[in-house]
Amino acid sequence: MSTSTKNPAKNPTVDAIAKSATRDKVILAIAAPVLAIVAAMVISSLVFLASGENPFRAYGIMADYGHYSDSQVWIINKAVPYYLSALAVAIGFRMNLFNIGVDGQYRLAAFAAAAVGGAIALPGAIQIILLIVIAMLVGAIWSGIAGLLKTTRGVSEVITTIMLNAIAASIIGYFLQDGRLAIKDGNLLHTKFLPESSHFFSFPTHPKPVLGFVVIAVLAGALYWFGINRTRFGFDLRAVGASEPAAEASGVSVKRMVVSSMLLSGAAAGLVGMPTLLGESFQYGTDFPAGIGFTGIAIALLGRNHPVGMAFGALLWAFLDRTGSRLEFEGYAQEIVGVIQGVIVLCVVIAYEIVRRYGLNLQQRKVGEELAALSRTTNADKSGKSDNPEVSA
Repeated sequence: MSTSTKNPAKNPTVDAIAKSATRDKVILAIAAPVLAIVAAMVISSLVFLASGENPFRAYGIMADYGHYSDSQVWIINKAVPYYLSALAVAIGFRMNLFNIGVDGQYRLAAFAAAAVGGAIALPGAIQIILLIVIAMLVGAIWSGIAGLLKTTRGVSEVITTIMLNAIAASIIGYFLQDGRLAIKDGNLLHTKFLPESSHFFSFPTHPKPVLGFVVIAVLAGALYWFGINRTRFGFDLRAVGASEPAAEASGVSVKRMVVSSMLLSGAAAGLVGMPTLLGESFQYGTDFPAGIGFTGIAIALLGRNHPVGMAFGALLWAFLDRTGSRLEFEGYAQEIVGVIQGVIVLCVVIAYEIVRRYGLNLQQRKVGEELAALSRTTNADKSGKSDNPEVSA
C-alpha cells in the first residue's frame, strides 16, 4: 500500500508580492539620492535668489570652471584626504561611535611622521613605509585613549575626542617652535624638510601631477568594505552598532569592539595628512591643512558610510571647494559655498531618513499581504481536503 503525495504548488500571489518587494527596494535605493539632489538644488537655488543672485548663472560658472584640467587634478588631490578622513569617521559610525577627534589625530600623526622623517634618511620605500606606519600608530594611540576611557570609565567618546583635539594642538604648538623641532622660515615655522627618498610617487598629468596617494585611498576603501562586510570582525562591529545588548548576549565583547574600532578609526585618521606631507609640502608647518577631520564627518554622512558613496561625496566636496573660489571671484558671497555644502548634507540625511521610513512601512505592508495570501491558500487547501478526502490503499 502506498500514499500518494504532491509537491506543494507555488503560490502566484506570493511570488508576485516577492517580485514587487524586490522592485520596490531598487526603486527606493534610487529614489533616496535623487530626492536629496533635487531638494539640494531647489534649496540652493532659493539661497542664491535670496542673496539677489541668479542661480543658473552660478551653476554655469561652477560647471565651466570645474571641467578645466587643472581644476580636475586639484579636485582629485583634494578629495583624497577628504575620503580618508571620511573612512576614519565611518569606522566609528558603524558602531555608533562618534569620533570627532580625527582632526587632532591626523595632525598629531602627520607632525610625528614629519619630525621623524626630517631626522633620518632611509632608502625610499623603507622611509615611506616607516613614516606611514608611524602616522597610523600615532593616530591609533591617540584615538585609543578615547576608547579606553569609554570602556573603563564610561566617558563619552564625543567629550574625550574633542578634548584630545585641543591637547594635540597644544602638543604640536609646543614642539613646533624654533630651537625645538621646528625651523623659522619667514613668518612660518615648520619641521625640517623630508629627504627626497620620502617623496611619494605621482602620476604625470597636465598641468600638475595627480598624487599617487590616490592608490592608497582606493586600497583603504576596498579594505574598509571587505573588513566591514566580509569578516567576522565586521559582523561583530555591525552587530554591536545595531544592538549592544543583543551582541553581548551572542558572545561579542562590546568593550573589546569599542577599543578595537577606535584604534582602527585612529589608524585610518593617521593617513589623512600623508598625501600632503609626502606629496606636496614635505614638512609640517603652521600652514599645514586643518579642519579636514570635521569635513570627514560631513562626507561620511553624505556617503552613508559606504566606500563608494563617500568617494563621490569627497569629489563633490572638493568640486565645491574649487568652484567656490571662482564664484567669489565673480562677485558672489564668500559664504555661499559653505551654505550649499551644509544644505547638501542636510538634504541627504533627511532624504535617506524619509525614504528609509517609507521603505520600512512598505516592507511591513508587503509582509502583511504575503502572510494574508499564504493564510488564504492554507485555508483553501484544508477546505478542499475536508470536502474531497483522498484515501489511497
